[in-house]
Amino acid sequence: MAMSAIFLWRHPVVQDEIDEQLRHANNEVYLHWMNQAAVAHSAALGWPVSTYIQMGQCWVVRRHEIEYLRPAGPGSTIVVRTWVRTLDKASSWRAYRIQDESGRTVFARGQTLWAWINSQTGRPCRIPAEVCAAFSPLSEDPFELSS
Repeated sequence: MAMSAIFLWRHPVVQDEIDEQLRHANNEVYLHWMNQAAVAHSAALGWPVSTYIQMGQCWVVRRHEIEYLRPAGPGSTIVVRTWVRTLDKASSWRAYRIQDESGRTVFARGQTLWAWINSQTGRPCRIPAEVCAAFSPLSEDPFELSS
């Protein structure tokens, strides 16, 4: 398993992320965590947002899927494990696993379909080879294989 292709993003669950009624992380926060982890992963591979702006091309979300499994409470630290599953001509599926630091409790898992677009026109275009070369797709879920 190519674990180097999996990026880890740690985040303490803060009070502003807690649903007042249910007293655990609000469902919308999970989506934010997924996006933050994806952006951080891209930057760690040499592709920060500023580079996309200079290129005049960027990633945009076409679809999110999230399966909520357990609530994340205030004061805990979550770890988002994320990896690119596919890289096609103009799109990419990215997977996420949100869990506690020990890896024993999985709070949620999900995936996002990202589309590559021309920033000026908003139209899809081919992902440049240098962008593709930065990512190492893992088509299978490495956590499902190890279970």
